[in-house]
Amino acid sequence: MASEIPPTMRAWQYSQTTGGLEQNLVLKDHVPVPTLSPRVGDKELLIEVLSASINPSDYKIAELPLNLGRAVVRTPATPAWDFCGRVVKTTNIVDNFRVGEIVFGRQAPTQQGACGQYIVASANACASLPSGVDVDEAASLPCAGLTAYQTIAPNVKPGDKVFLNGGSGGVGSFGIQIAKALGCHVTVSCSAAKAEQCKALGADDIIDYTAVDVCQALKERGQVFKLSVDNVGLPAELYKAGDDYLLPDGKFVQVGGPVSLAALSSTMSRLLRPSFLGGGKRKFQLYTLMGDQHQDLAILGQMVAEGKIKPVVEHAYDFEDVPTAFRDLRKGKTHGKLVIHVSEKGA
Repeated sequence: MASEIPPTMRAWQYSQTTGGLEQNLVLKDHVPVPTLSPRVGDKELLIEVLSASINPSDYKIAELPLNLGRAVVRTPATPAWDFCGRVVKTTNIVDNFRVGEIVFGRQAPTQQGACGQYIVASANACASLPSGVDVDEAASLPCAGLTAYQTIAPNVKPGDKVFLNGGSGGVGSFGIQIAKALGCHVTVSCSAAKAEQCKALGADDIIDYTAVDVCQALKERGQVFKLSVDNVGLPAELYKAGDDYLLPDGKFVQVGGPVSLAALSSTMSRLLRPSFLGGGKRKFQLYTLMGDQHQDLAILGQMVAEGKIKPVVEHAYDFEDVPTAFRDLRKGKTHGKLVIHVSEKGA
């Protein structure tokens, strides 16, 4: 039996992003609760959100130039796509989750995000909360954890050397721990202020991007890295420099970067320019979420339960403080994940 579901909910929404997403968020008290798909064959869950986690992609997609953000997500929209919550209803064909169960997961970019009291999510993008794993920790896992796992796990074996550009943010903090759990030697870039944190997570080698040229520092280490994961998008020469620090069969994976036409041009150049026209010689991948997210989320949840990785939750915000959370996220100085308590049950 489904629990009693109210017709409306509280949710943060925006209709435009002029001046930044956080400047346009409004807390509304009577937003219609989303409904499950009536289509036969859709495996969906209606979830009461306990905690949500925010990522740079939440505002970067909303703020895409030339109104592209509105083409991806219709407005008015509620931000945040990572969550942990309680299942209150399912479509008929869902057989791996039950009403009342606590799950964590993520949505694709959608109008109804996790900064609202209820969301609809695909059962294929959720996993059960393992025993002993905290709700806030689980909410912090999906986007950053999946990104770190999917960019590293398929590309390495024990003993490989990995470089993570940006080791102190949400993706980087998971990436260090996942790479170490897989038996890799890990080099990261970060500021001197974040060096001890990265070492505590398991980083073997630190490059202080505020003190040295990252590309030059990598070249001085030689062609020793099996994998380079760029969570930052800068310096622009990082991929081309891979000719001198990646093994001949090494790989460069692009994850993050600034949102601008110049940044888009740089990414397309990395992806499309052949080496004989000045492009890099190593394999290049532009990362997007891949494969069975349910299975990968379950693996990540189990890794947390077993103590192999520890989510770094820098700060948990009250539901009324969502704009502050996005302002703090935009500063780019966080050393972990930012979580929002949507329900008192998540506090």
